[in-house]
Amino acid sequence: MENVIEYYSQFDEWGRLDREPLEFIINMHYIKHYLAASRWVLDNGAGPGKYAMELAKLGYNVTLSDLTPKLVEMAQQKASELGLTEQFSGFHVLNATHLDGIPDEKFDASLMLGPLYHLQTEEERVSAVRELFRVTKRNGIVFVAFQSRMRMAITSLQAPQYWKPNDNLDAIHEFYENGIFNHHDAGRFTGAYYFNIDEIKPFMEKSGFQTMDVIGSSSIAAMLNNEQKQYWTDQDEYDKLINFLIASANDPSVLGISSHLLYIGRRK
Repeated sequence: MENVIEYYSQFDEWGRLDREPLEFIINMHYIKHYLAASRWVLDNGAGPGKYAMELAKLGYNVTLSDLTPKLVEMAQQKASELGLTEQFSGFHVLNATHLDGIPDEKFDASLMLGPLYHLQTEEERVSAVRELFRVTKRNGIVFVAFQSRMRMAITSLQAPQYWKPNDNLDAIHEFYENGIFNHHDAGRFTGAYYFNIDEIKPFMEKSGFQTMDVIGSSSIAAMLNNEQKQYWTDQDEYDKLINFLIASANDPSVLGISSHLLYIGRRK
């Protein structure tokens, strides 16, 4: 995991969600829709805390954890700058597979919006989901992010020079078989795992969750290039675009082409 920690210690994850806001906007729409009755929330694998800060602003009591010490430090600073420190119950450097010190069934709702991207073995992925189950109350809501294997295969075909070793069809075929991606270029997104869409529900349900919804966080926008997106920058048209993307985000035909997916479930 050292390569993952090194990557996120240098990468501007907060800025990514500002530069590419559709993923954040769509996710937050669904999170707020399902989160209404909750009070105590865990943001596990929170990065610099973009979602955690938004939830704190809405009045939720948030506990934040992440594997990368620098990001946890940044989240503490953000909370202080935004006057939200009192809304947080703690900032922890933790591996999602072992949430040491977090009590059983503490949270009404739990977010895990990043860790499964970087757990390349089945054992690690199962451990992370079991830990999520452990710390969430019975009937509590969970929000878990996945990355689409099909969408990454498409991205590799569209721009192979940027996604080495997926710059040849043998490598892309191997990736499509196992979902594992380790970038050959230093400093790039790496140490990753991508799910097939039809694996997500069974994977979560096997660990004790009841599926409520699965949505494409980037929806159809994942297929639009910057030039195409510019066509919809008029504010009225942009608002209509957002509404359309939100409304179509859980269309089964959209899930495979969305780069990021959000699983919404209830702990049994």
